[in-house]
Amino acid sequence: MTRSPQLPKQVWLNGKLLPPDQAAVSVYDHGLLYGDGVFEGIRTYGGRILKLRTHLQRLYESAKVLRLSIPYSLGELEAACRQTVGANHCDNGYVRLCVTRGSGTLGLNPFVCHDPCVFIIADAIALYPAEVYGKGLSVMTSSVIRNHPKALSPRIKSMNYLNNILAKIEAIEAGLLEAVMLNHRGHVSECTGDNIFIVRRNAGEPCLCTPPVHAGILNGVTRNIVIELSRQIGIEVQCQDLTPDDLHTCDEMFLTGTAAEVIPVTTIDQRTIADGRPGPVTKRLIDAFRTLVRHHAPED
Repeated sequence: MTRSPQLPKQVWLNGKLLPPDQAAVSVYDHGLLYGDGVFEGIRTYGGRILKLRTHLQRLYESAKVLRLSIPYSLGELEAACRQTVGANHCDNGYVRLCVTRGSGTLGLNPFVCHDPCVFIIADAIALYPAEVYGKGLSVMTSSVIRNHPKALSPRIKSMNYLNNILAKIEAIEAGLLEAVMLNHRGHVSECTGDNIFIVRRNAGEPCLCTPPVHAGILNGVTRNIVIELSRQIGIEVQCQDLTPDDLHTCDEMFLTGTAAEVIPVTTIDQRTIADGRPGPVTKRLIDAFRTLVRHHAPED
């Protein structure tokens, strides 16, 4: 993160840049009262906003499912993100774009709400200690399952993250930083904030496996970048249902996410994966991802 700590932060709120202590959201906003809103987390690298348009398209799709009207065009929000990044000198950092339902009543009815609230934050973020990327992460399987897809579609990146937070609490109380969540069928879904990949070797050739979208996962932007990079370097990728046993017996495991990027996992449920070190495929993909974002972070 290259923003100087001496420079005041600026938050974009409904068309204006304001100091954070002046960027206020109403206590009657349904985003606060009920988690009724959508968001995107986006990374910046060298002043470029990685997959900005892809993130914005997903934001609008999420809002459409919720019947939430975003009061700005995609082009206007793209310009607002760039303005916020520039105002905060956030050349290498993180952007959080949120759209709430707006102020309403204390009742559930969303159609009494008016004036959806849009705000953008550009700042630093670090989910995991730097040394974990070299040594690997220890995770557990949570007893908290992912929301049933018929209850809350995983395609919606909503502000209601309580399901994930409960699993995160369980991990933290176990002395860990992350937890794997299963779906209602007992198949592997995703972690509290990241997608999951494992590596299997058949006759010596590595194959990358990741849960499909129907497993109740968010179709992650970084997940899709890694799938594309894998195929570019000749590694087979399969999207298929995985069980906890598949994770316990895999040759490699890693997580992907906007903030996490690509992070190796070396222990799950107190079981060591392979030799307990980040594997060769994981390291190749970490290098490929870092090369991509360092030289030309694509914005489409």
